[in-house]
Amino acid sequence: MPTPAVLADLPLFPLHTVLFPDGLLPLKIFEARYMDMARDCLRAKTPFGVCLLKSGGEVAKPDEPSVPEAVGCLAEISQCDVETVGVLLIRARGTRRFRLLSHRVETGGLLVGMAEPLGDDMPLEGNEQLAKFGACAEVLERIIATIRERDADSLPFAEPFRLEDPSWVSNRLAEVLPIALRARQKLMELQDAGARIDVVHHYMQQHQLL
Repeated sequence: MPTPAVLADLPLFPLHTVLFPDGLLPLKIFEARYMDMARDCLRAKTPFGVCLLKSGGEVAKPDEPSVPEAVGCLAEISQCDVETVGVLLIRARGTRRFRLLSHRVETGGLLVGMAEPLGDDMPLEGNEQLAKFGACAEVLERIIATIRERDADSLPFAEPFRLEDPSWVSNRLAEVLPIALRARQKLMELQDAGARIDVVHHYMQQHQLL
């Protein structure tokens, strides 16, 4: 199903985390507003929006409203289990970035936004970016191999591993490298795979990971 030009009533889940396209997001849900959101998304087979919290907290507080960043990532629920009464375990996968045009708080406390989907990354340009991408892909391949050796079930990436895709590689590195949260948000917002490759490559050079 094609993504509409504007997502008119997108349920939002503001978190202290950044979700990237094709990224995995395990969530333990216990607040009624998010239990209802998950139920509605599963029933209608529709996504919800994950945004980094700009201010406020993940758990609702009357005197501390949750304010999301303007750019987030759509998430589709791939798994859902009931851990115990009143607690839902879901596993979601990032699909497409979006930009919030506006948002409101509904009666039950759920944030709902109007958003526009953002386009795919621009491709790499020039031999220098291609060389940096090759080095980044090699590092990510080593990371995957190391995690598999230790505990294959703990891999934070979903297969297939698209090591030939600059967007996939740069997104996965941005997820696993110990980058500050706000910097990670800026990397997610980039619509240029080459620019993201440049940043993660520079970071790994600085920290002697290449």
